[in-house]
Amino acid sequence: MRTYLVVVDDSPEAEIALRFAARRAVKTGGGVVILALIAPAEFVQWGGVQATIEEEARLHAEAIVAGAAGTLFAESGVTPSIVVRQGDGPKIVREMIAATPDVAALVLGAAASGAPGPLVSHFAGADAGSLSVPVMIIPGGLTREDIDRMS
Repeated sequence: MRTYLVVVDDSPEAEIALRFAARRAVKTGGGVVILALIAPAEFVQWGGVQATIEEEARLHAEAIVAGAAGTLFAESGVTPSIVVRQGDGPKIVREMIAATPDVAALVLGAAASGAPGPLVSHFAGADAGSLSVPVMIIPGGLTREDIDRMS
């Protein structure tokens, strides 16, 4: 099955990328994998404090993907797979693509203004040609109607 890997966070551009991926999945009979990334925790001298920080980050990421999955299902009827991972974003994305042969494309949302985002910068920059799947960068300034029209 053709699967779209979407990296989500709590930004508006991630919501747009998810909508695009869902619409493509419906039209191609495919699926969606929602990936939430948790940045590696900085070392905190007291282990209990660090564990609490990491747990809060995980709960926040899980809430984001749960909300995204609910929206995706409500709008498209697609039930996504959900993955929450902690670590280096580009490395995790590569591991996900390598471990999931059904992934047909990586779908990322670019910020409407300013820097496009760290994953967009990474995969559209010097590493652009190194993935085994296409990277779809969805502009964050698109409206829902724009997404519906172009997907």
